[in-house]
Amino acid sequence: MVHFGHANLIRQAKELGDYLIVGVHSDEEIAQHKGPPVFNEQERYEMVRAIKWVDEVVEGAPYCTNIPTLDKYNCDFGVHGDDISVLADGSDAYKIIKDAGRYREVSRTQGVSTTDIVGRMLLLTKTHHKRQDPTANSPWTGVSQFLATTQKIIQFSSGKQPNPGDKIVYVAGAFDCFHLGHIRFLEKAATYGDYVIVGVHTDRVMNRYCGSNYPIMNVHERVLSVLACKYVHEVVIGAPYVVSPEMMDHFKVDMVVHGNSQVYADEHGVDPYEVPKKRGKFVLETSGCQLTTSDIVERIIEHRQTYILRNQKKEEKELANYKMMRNAGPMNG
Repeated sequence: MVHFGHANLIRQAKELGDYLIVGVHSDEEIAQHKGPPVFNEQERYEMVRAIKWVDEVVEGAPYCTNIPTLDKYNCDFGVHGDDISVLADGSDAYKIIKDAGRYREVSRTQGVSTTDIVGRMLLLTKTHHKRQDPTANSPWTGVSQFLATTQKIIQFSSGKQPNPGDKIVYVAGAFDCFHLGHIRFLEKAATYGDYVIVGVHTDRVMNRYCGSNYPIMNVHERVLSVLACKYVHEVVIGAPYVVSPEMMDHFKVDMVVHGNSQVYADEHGVDPYEVPKKRGKFVLETSGCQLTTSDIVERIIEHRQTYILRNQKKEEKELANYKMMRNAGPMNG
């Protein structure tokens, strides 16, 4: 997948240098070393390019980072999180560049992993955000619930204010399990103005209109996912479902843009976009991408047993390496 934990690693990596190249593995490489990917390689290439700290993407990068790869792209060093990335045989995927002194390490984002998110979709019950037992799992994929802080939000925020005369665009939605459809929509929305504000609905509001046991990701996780996108300047956390006159005036909104998702009336039967429509400041814009959060969940559920085995095998390999490192003494980066 591509989630806000990856974006945070990318943000930290960018702080270590001047130009950041991100290598994205092919589906074949991922299947060999980790198991089936959730997003296909073309989706992942485009999603990583949309992260605001990325300068360049290398498609089909080798899973084992080596010296020839660093040299080919004129990289001084490679960066990874302080969890472990293992090859199919259980060995460290970064050992070669570690031994060469061309490795740097940043902190992984506690409380999120691809394995955890896939697990939520496999479970998809009212308890899928509850804390797991950390003693029974890998320390990297058997995670506790993500806890947002003001510092993390500041780190992800652009900090940019609209300039005088800028045209303000407002969009609102759930943005659950941030994916390519969201990115293409935000890219289209950005063409309607100079400064894009995204309203992210609360978990309660989202559950009311999406039903089932959504959201997959809580509001803080969804906010960071949106903030990492290069087309977004500002996020309203827990935005009201109805776009009111007060909201339009407060943010000086010039255009409200809505995408492919169905527009439901609020609990009082009111069209949430009634005000911008009456002001002539509303437009429907299709993303050109049919992918939805429900489609992603269906990918997981359709191949349920495959993903259960993927998660189990990944955690087993990580746990074995973790125990080995602990027995060997202090962990080295």
